[in-house]
Amino acid sequence: MTFAAAFGAPVAAGPQQSEPAGSIQITTITKEDDGRHGRYVARIDGIDAEGEITFTHRGPGIISADHTGVPEAITGKGVAKGLMDYLLEDARNSGFRIIPICPYVRAQYARHPDWADLFTTKPGEDP
Repeated sequence: MTFAAAFGAPVAAGPQQSEPAGSIQITTITKEDDGRHGRYVARIDGIDAEGEITFTHRGPGIISADHTGVPEAITGKGVAKGLMDYLLEDARNSGFRIIPICPYVRAQYARHPDWADLFTTKPGEDP
């Protein structure tokens, strides 16, 4: 599954449009999944680095978001937010719920209690 993210919303891959300064600059987000573990990977054209959210399948309809990593080369470009948006959209579309093990995912969820239907815990609660 390949997507380009513009302004934080996953959309079908295609040519990148110009974006206002300070907006998300992600070129593509892909999902890699071997059936037990996987990751969402964000890339930006022209930069040899990638950000990721790793996950583990924990049972039918449940994954854990294990780790978010964004290297310095792409820090401040909206990569973690774009990955989080993609994870949430994938959960909505695919019908799975998320165990928020990753501190970044857990912190974002605590700020957005309206995401409660996508998670296995309450906002701010440790998994």
